[in-house]
Amino acid sequence: MDVQDSRRLTGSNLLFDGPGAALDVAFGAADPASVVAAWRRHLHRLLVVLGWEDAVLAERLWRGGPSGATLAFSAPIDALYAATEVNEWALQAAAAEWGGPAPEELAVAGERLAAQIAAEREPALLALRRAAHEHGVAFIWDDKQVSLGLGRGARIFERGALPANEDVPWSEIHDVPVALVTGTNGKTTTVRLLARLLSAAGQRPGLSSTDGVWVAGERVAAGDYSGPEGARSVLRHPGVDVAVLEVARGGLLRRGLPIERADVGVITNVAEDHLGEWGVFELESLADAKMLIAKAARRLVLNADDPRLVSRAAATGRPLTWFSLAPCAGTDVASLEEDQLVLRESGTRQPILAVADLPIAYGGAARHNIANALGAAAAARHLGVPVVTIAAALAEFHSTPGANPGRLNDFQLGGVRVLVDFAHNPHGVAALAEAIAAMPAQRRLVIVGQAGDRDDGAIRGLARAVWKARPDRVIVKEMETYLRGREKGVIPALIIDELHAAGASDEVIGRADSELAAVEQAFAWSREGDLLLLLCHESRGAVLELCERKKREGWRPGEA
Repeated sequence: MDVQDSRRLTGSNLLFDGPGAALDVAFGAADPASVVAAWRRHLHRLLVVLGWEDAVLAERLWRGGPSGATLAFSAPIDALYAATEVNEWALQAAAAEWGGPAPEELAVAGERLAAQIAAEREPALLALRRAAHEHGVAFIWDDKQVSLGLGRGARIFERGALPANEDVPWSEIHDVPVALVTGTNGKTTTVRLLARLLSAAGQRPGLSSTDGVWVAGERVAAGDYSGPEGARSVLRHPGVDVAVLEVARGGLLRRGLPIERADVGVITNVAEDHLGEWGVFELESLADAKMLIAKAARRLVLNADDPRLVSRAAATGRPLTWFSLAPCAGTDVASLEEDQLVLRESGTRQPILAVADLPIAYGGAARHNIANALGAAAAARHLGVPVVTIAAALAEFHSTPGANPGRLNDFQLGGVRVLVDFAHNPHGVAALAEAIAAMPAQRRLVIVGQAGDRDDGAIRGLARAVWKARPDRVIVKEMETYLRGREKGVIPALIIDELHAAGASDEVIGRADSELAAVEQAFAWSREGDLLLLLCHESRGAVLELCERKKREGWRPGEA
């Protein structure tokens, strides 16, 4: 057996509501049912010794991948580190039945772990959590701090100096509205759109995303903050009136939900990406992970064009609003009707704006951005933003490097149209291929590469998605900082092989040793009337800066 990960679950997760400890285990040749039964048996023995016999035990057998499972049990928030060791002992005791090394004797392990639990315990932490629930305000904790309430209504305390309940100024503490946004593609654009709509309504939104943390339009942290740390940064910021949190798959699977309650949850779509991590190997399990936000959100805003979301919606028991690129039946719907974005609330039709007036739709070519706008508009309505405000803000939102960096940023450079985008999976690239195929151009070029932690099938799928745009030139780039265990040259070779299989000739395909070298080749190839789609990842900031400089200097094709 191979233990791939042992971790704390700090919030509600795929297996149960609340915190606990989890193990990701590949079983090898061992029978899955027998291993799970043995783990349960040994874990129960130890839990009885520790006085945790009321814990919830749960397992999730892996589908579509190697034989394995995620094995978890619930535990108090002030003993989660010890809980991971409890879980590890139970698995080792189970593995010993298949020839693995023997674990500590039960009595010895029980004594050691009981001492560890006693050292880790914080009665004041649990008391404060109970009091927060009684007062109806959020309780957020990590290894260093505890906060009560949210945003401008939050109070933060150091873990080593927690107040007694009677010393907390409860009358000054309150929550602010929270929106959670997840999905495979479109998350970042949707949170940016939603934050802009809320700002237009006079609120001060806090936003966490893969590009950083923003408060009232100002960046306060740069980097990937789509996990629990980013959520906490926003939820604790004193300048936040409303929180808009991008909630990525990794954080949901590693730690669980970052907050117990939210006002609205948006799921953009479910598509192939990052499969093979945290026990998720196929799309059905990935959809289950995305739907986890239903445990927190009072209302869900779901993509009606995604069959996996449709099939899971009723089981959530939550009020639903659907968004769709086609006229959609229902009383609460945001949809595209002919060339108009429309909201239907309790059956009442309210036009928002025409596709022609939505800048990020690029005249209707970027249909994925129309879907993002519909999802954001529906969420904004449930957060109290008037339709007229939504329409005005959408009409003013352009996909510029300042407003939406790395998402279909459009440059007109000497008669050459240059689009810079972060798309990195087949679903996202297919949407862009459809968009550029609908845009007028003499010739089209696409730069493509992939990180090494995708399997061969996903890499080949990316190449096929690129070829759907029928580009006149494809430059396949090496991404050396994203090799992630692969040998240099392997990924470009896979992409080129699949392009050949799809019908691309050698004359169409170019190679570049880096992202910037690929961009240089693209500009050198271009001429007036061309369209360049630069899929950029490791050097996106430098590429955007290069495009801005060329624009300032009046660059024209043929110039160095």
